[in-house]
Amino acid sequence: MIIRKSTCKIAVIQGAPVMFDKDACVKKTIKLINECAEKGAELIVFPELFIPCYPYGMTFGFTVGARTSDGRKDWKLYYDNSILADGPEMAEIVKAAKDNKVYVSIGYSEVDPVTATLYNSNMMISPEGEKMNHRKLKPTGSERVVFGDADRDYFPVMDTPWGPMGCLICWESYMPLARVALYQKGISLYISANTNDNAEWQDTVRHIAIEGHCYFINCDMFFTKDMYPQGLSEPSKAEIAKLPDIVCRGGSNIIDPFGHVVGETIWDKEGIIFAELDMEKVPASRMEHDVCGHYARPDALKLTIDDR
Repeated sequence: MIIRKSTCKIAVIQGAPVMFDKDACVKKTIKLINECAEKGAELIVFPELFIPCYPYGMTFGFTVGARTSDGRKDWKLYYDNSILADGPEMAEIVKAAKDNKVYVSIGYSEVDPVTATLYNSNMMISPEGEKMNHRKLKPTGSERVVFGDADRDYFPVMDTPWGPMGCLICWESYMPLARVALYQKGISLYISANTNDNAEWQDTVRHIAIEGHCYFINCDMFFTKDMYPQGLSEPSKAEIAKLPDIVCRGGSNIIDPFGHVVGETIWDKEGIIFAELDMEKVPASRMEHDVCGHYARPDALKLTIDDR
């Protein structure tokens, strides 16, 4: 039985992955879990595709109707460093969560053991080792040539001492019905693992926190041009050379149910946001507006979800 808590000690990690190296990423993940737990964190959140990285700026040789052999080799390197939802790498992360008695949310490139399709996925892990996987519904833009559309694991929600916790990955949060799918499950913690450092995103995160009257956990990553591995093909190196020195600036923060930033917003560096969230703000904020409760009109508007 889960004992409810009125506060949540959270660590939001704006980290840089060890790009294209799953073993080093897992090692770094576990190190950060241990460090955050030692500082009192009960919930530890990592960015989108922390394992093995978000391959920003790379085309993998795709053009309309054609591919290149160099691009295929680079894609295969990314594939080889993606992991299984139930594989040994995830088992190590689950063990770290259990050993430290913490909740963990981790973004990763998931390889399907049957089809070999890659998915942009996020795993939520409980202190007891329970896992809930979420696959990104619709990869954005050219992500579609790397990752498949989710075929399962649409809107999992984990019960926690602070209420229901769910996740949407990056631009999934621009899908209004996907947000409602989480709101209908009563989430109090809305995790957004993302790679989105533009100014407009900061407006989005505040809007969603107010709309859902929940805590919005905006967890971005930070990485630079010189972090890409040297062993990539020459065409990929040429693409990367055109990128700015800081490829992703971050901008991670936590927004409370009234739309206010809790603590700091981190830009242009790796860092960890430690905060104690007042979970009493969630029900208090819903007094005049509960998006799927008393402020809903199910007689006029209804969302039906097929998550078989």
